[in-house]
Amino acid sequence: MAESASAPSASASEEVRRWRTAFLSLRDETVTAADDNSNSDDGDNNDIAQLLHHLLFSHSEILISAAPDLPSHEVTSDLVFLLELVVLVCAQNDEIENKSNSRSLFTVLSRFVHDVCHRVPLQLNSCSWSLLLRCLGNMLDILIPTTSTSATASHSCIECLSTLKCVVSGYQRKSSPSDDIQLVEFLLQVISRAHSHLSLWEIQTICLTLLSQTISRLGSQHFPSQLWISTVEVFRKVMDVLASNSILLQDNVMTRFYAALLHSLHLLLKDPKASLSHHVSSFVAALRMFFTYGIVATTYRQLSLKNDFDSPLEQQPKPTKHAPYRPPHLRNKNRTSWTDHHESSALDCASSDSDYSDSDGPMKDTDSLCKSRIRVAAIECIQDLCQADPKSLTTHWMLLLPTSDVLQPRRFEATLMTCLLFDPYLKARITSASTLAVMLDGPSSVFLQVAEYKEPSKCGSFTALSISLGHILMQLHTGILYLIQRENHGRLLVSLFKILMLLISSTPYSRMPADLLPTVVTSLQQRIEVGFPFKSDQTGLLTASISCLTVALTTSPCSLQVKEMLLKELSAGFHEAEMKSGVLCSLFQYSEQVSNSAVCFEALQALRAVSHNYPSVMFSCWERVSTMVHGFLSVPTAEVNTKPWKGNVGTTVGLIGENVVTAAIKVLDVCLRAISGFKGTEDLFDDKLLETPFTSDYIRMKKVSSAPLYEPEISDDTKDEKVGESGIEQWSEALEKHMPLILRHTSAMVRAASVTCFAGITSSVFFSLEKEKQELILSSLFYAAKCDEVPSVRSAACRAIGVISCFPQVFQSAEILAKFVYAVEINTRDSSVSVRITASWALANICDSVRYCIDTISSEGSPDYKRMSQSVALLADCALRLSNDGDKIKSNAVRALGNLSRFIRCTRLSGFQDKIMAETILYVKSNSPEEFPSTSDWKGSNSSASTSCCPAFFVDPRWLERTVQAFISCVTTGNVKVQWNVCHALSKLFLNETLRLQEMDWAPSVFGILLLLLRDSSNFKIRIQAAAALAVPSSLLDYGNSFSDVVQGLVHLVENLDKDQISAPSSFKYRIALEKQMTSTLLHALSLSSSTHHEPLKDFFIKKALFLEQWLRLLCSSFLASSSEPLVVNESVRDQKREMIRKAIWSLTELFEGRRQYAIAKKFDKLEENIQ
Repeated sequence: MAESASAPSASASEEVRRWRTAFLSLRDETVTAADDNSNSDDGDNNDIAQLLHHLLFSHSEILISAAPDLPSHEVTSDLVFLLELVVLVCAQNDEIENKSNSRSLFTVLSRFVHDVCHRVPLQLNSCSWSLLLRCLGNMLDILIPTTSTSATASHSCIECLSTLKCVVSGYQRKSSPSDDIQLVEFLLQVISRAHSHLSLWEIQTICLTLLSQTISRLGSQHFPSQLWISTVEVFRKVMDVLASNSILLQDNVMTRFYAALLHSLHLLLKDPKASLSHHVSSFVAALRMFFTYGIVATTYRQLSLKNDFDSPLEQQPKPTKHAPYRPPHLRNKNRTSWTDHHESSALDCASSDSDYSDSDGPMKDTDSLCKSRIRVAAIECIQDLCQADPKSLTTHWMLLLPTSDVLQPRRFEATLMTCLLFDPYLKARITSASTLAVMLDGPSSVFLQVAEYKEPSKCGSFTALSISLGHILMQLHTGILYLIQRENHGRLLVSLFKILMLLISSTPYSRMPADLLPTVVTSLQQRIEVGFPFKSDQTGLLTASISCLTVALTTSPCSLQVKEMLLKELSAGFHEAEMKSGVLCSLFQYSEQVSNSAVCFEALQALRAVSHNYPSVMFSCWERVSTMVHGFLSVPTAEVNTKPWKGNVGTTVGLIGENVVTAAIKVLDVCLRAISGFKGTEDLFDDKLLETPFTSDYIRMKKVSSAPLYEPEISDDTKDEKVGESGIEQWSEALEKHMPLILRHTSAMVRAASVTCFAGITSSVFFSLEKEKQELILSSLFYAAKCDEVPSVRSAACRAIGVISCFPQVFQSAEILAKFVYAVEINTRDSSVSVRITASWALANICDSVRYCIDTISSEGSPDYKRMSQSVALLADCALRLSNDGDKIKSNAVRALGNLSRFIRCTRLSGFQDKIMAETILYVKSNSPEEFPSTSDWKGSNSSASTSCCPAFFVDPRWLERTVQAFISCVTTGNVKVQWNVCHALSKLFLNETLRLQEMDWAPSVFGILLLLLRDSSNFKIRIQAAAALAVPSSLLDYGNSFSDVVQGLVHLVENLDKDQISAPSSFKYRIALEKQMTSTLLHALSLSSSTHHEPLKDFFIKKALFLEQWLRLLCSSFLASSSEPLVVNESVRDQKREMIRKAIWSLTELFEGRRQYAIAKKFDKLEENIQ
């Protein structure tokens, strides 16, 4: 009571006087007792108990009624003094180990403190707070062990915790984080004590409630990691006890306990501060028991439809008659049962923000509502575990997800799909859906790639993990598709579509039943056809369903069954298909309904996926695609028809967004690529560096993401016929009908998409077009690259220039080359990184193409000759400048330098202090019809050839030196892609036969870098390319003084290759290729060793003779074994392998005989005889 209130009555004054007298007497008596040196501690303890009983507890009702009339600080001070006495009594009890006298005292004391605290707000500080917790802890230590035999003790424990709860509610605003940490530690101690007494559920419930409030108040920032670990340990023990029991108790007391436990666990798991890997199994085992909590199985209704993917989509459920509205507390309380929730799906259309809305189904009572919340809380905890430690949770998927009979509710083997399919509570189903989405997202998508499906009868007694995962994926498909076909609640449907999208992305369909992916596509198409009953959800759900269909159509490798389904639809023609149901027909219909831009955009994305994954389908769709795209582009104003363009009249509303038009152009782009047979940038390399006899079978084909996925079963003859005839026709139509409308479009997105189309043309189609159309393409690219103000358009133009520059015939004109070089060079100086990346990529392609077009120059001094010379000089300077840019640009710059170094002539000229100069070789053809000579003719071996050559002009005399310096710098500063390109560029440099490598000062550094990368790089692709580069020099002279280091390094690396630790799993697939390339490189080096005069190297060979003999014997055995299988190895490849091995053995034999090591030489002679 405030002091400013009116004067209390006479009786109240008397009660206040008695309070003050009692506590003053208590203080005096305890001080007197403390001064007396009594010999009996027990007597001391009894004196305090008697004082408390005499002065306080004998008339506690009067004192309690007086507390509100006293100042709160006075009451607080008196209670703190009382608590200090309690601590003293507890200390004495510990000494004499006799607590029987204190139990009755603490029973009365707990009631007294409880009643006072509920009447007067205490004014505590940190010291008094610690004292309160210590006192309550001591009291509970004595009371809890007797709760099993004394109801009074149990009630006293509850009063102590209720007191604490009351004090916390008043003190929490003033409490510091350290006070809350003390409270958490106190509560954990009480829970641990009560944990061993299974009857103290109410005590634990109060502690867990306080704990959850304190954790929320502390927040993540102030919750110490060590305390979090201790809290998890306590919760694990509690959950272990629950998991050890086969059944959960379902009375009201236990329901409150479970609710408090799961809520606290949720707060704990959603913000982990340490690893949970040691606790996941315990938590999962216990949480799984709550999936069916509160549900009675006796009245369960079986699902009406068969567990069959091929079952037709049911008609919409007929509306049921509902009784007049009754509030929840008046509804029938006998309906807590497992029921088919689809019976109430029609009522679930209007969601509510409450935990349990009136629309959630028929007549639920309060008890069932509380139990349903517990199911939700348990599922949320599973979701928290998945987010906190997804890797550990994957080992428990067999407990949480079904492996069979997903449409049968197994109450005692419930899974998340059981909750999603059968739980009568809407929020539980939605929470199950969100948890499944979390489980399928992230690392699990990689984990599921090992899955494979086998019929249960073929699995045997032991089921491997991969097969179990395959069964899980199959059951998930069954359940999710079942729900998608029949569910009408919008919020739940959105979650289902998200699950299906993740499921499709994670499923390796090539190892699943062949009809699974077609079933997914068909089910989605049927649901899209049926539609969604509520207008407010239609756009969102239709967009989500088409997005799922897009993901299904994007799945790689593509499905032959889906392809056949699409071709079957097209074989009937679009007219007939529109009368029936068809995937392509539906997509085209929705893509033309531009009044709904979101649905239109998603439909266009799906059509693009069809074009990319099933290119053979697009031959029959071209006319429809062309008409559709032209419909978007031919509208004279921004307004469009609400009906498809095939309709004649319609009202015009809305605007076509640029994203829709851009999506339509991308469909056109991929369709043209599919019809033209585009497979990526055309390879101009005539030097296949990796294609040695030992590596040709292990070269991994590079996958071009922008190229359609062509089916391997299509024969080359059939494909060429279609491409040769249809590709030209379609491109001609696009250039006449579509390109004039989009190349100068006002939208930059549209212009960029239109220019990107040119990056998908092939050389066969390009040079089959009319001259005017070729010039249209080239002029459009020049204009976009040089004049457009938007970086994305310039970047797209550079990409297209890089593709077209790989066409050999395009540079027959030096003028076109000069324009390409000028357009690209300008963009390499652009401020936008994305523009510089594509410009540098195009620059590298041009540098590779130039050497194939030099023979078109007529004579020195002609205009074409000067343009070509200037272009090459500009390319050289530009590539050197870009080698100092970022890694993505630097990698392309290094590739450009390597391509240039392949053909720029290096010669020794007088007047430059006898240094190596770099000059461009432009081969000038005479009137002879012979082809352009190979690089092997450059050394003068074919002096009588009719083709002569002369230097065109001198580039920077230090260009070669600067190039090598750039290579060395890029190796040390660049990323793995840059390092790989440096190795490849050095291979190109070594192929320059005009380069006297042995005379270069930088040669040892270059060979040293390659050896270092081969030994130390963690990236196997870099090591493969470094080994390939070391095998390029064709003679001992080319290696110079580095030959000894190269050979010794190769021998050591091959000897220890089996000891290599694969740091990244992605490197494993390249291990065989590395072994083969190392074998090929070492054999090449050994074949040159007989010519060496380096004595230490000969000594090294003698030292390693045993290893080399064993290695070569193993190689010979492997060769002979493979030779016995003529269908496995090509005859010419087998002969080349034999020759390489034979040369290496012969060279070593010669070396050992030269050093008079005849015994060793004889062993190698026998090896050579065996391989003949």
